[in-house]
Amino acid sequence: MSEKTPLTRDGYDKIVKEIEYLKSIKRREIAEDISRARAFGDLKENAEYDAAKNSQAHNERKIADLQDRLANSQIIDESKIAKDQILIGAIALLKDLDTKEEITYTMVTQDEVNFDEGKISVTSPIAKGLLGKKVGDTAEIKIPAGVLHYKVLKISR
Repeated sequence: MSEKTPLTRDGYDKIVKEIEYLKSIKRREIAEDISRARAFGDLKENAEYDAAKNSQAHNERKIADLQDRLANSQIIDESKIAKDQILIGAIALLKDLDTKEEITYTMVTQDEVNFDEGKISVTSPIAKGLLGKKVGDTAEIKIPAGVLHYKVLKISR
């Protein structure tokens, strides 16, 4: 039996919403595209019909993949994770000691990464350098571009 992949509650909910969207709205849009393309006549040489059917297959494959991810995942019980340390699910407010800027990172699983939202994987070099740190701790993190120096200002969930 394979090991379950950890997911935060937000990550799980995001996948559920995406499945709902793909099953309801996207399926309906694709069905309309197929219907419209059928109206063009001969299906053997109908590029619009082929494109719509390919879109349908892609959508169904994506739904199946997402459902499989949910079936093989386990929601992380954040109540059992220390709230005073930077661990998975933590939102860390940091001060860059070089630039004096404040930065917020949320520690998530690889499947939930979204750098635009400040969500970084716990397996990334930055997160690895922050994991286990507490408020007031400093971190020196080696990354390909050099070394980052952070001070932990706040940890929340």
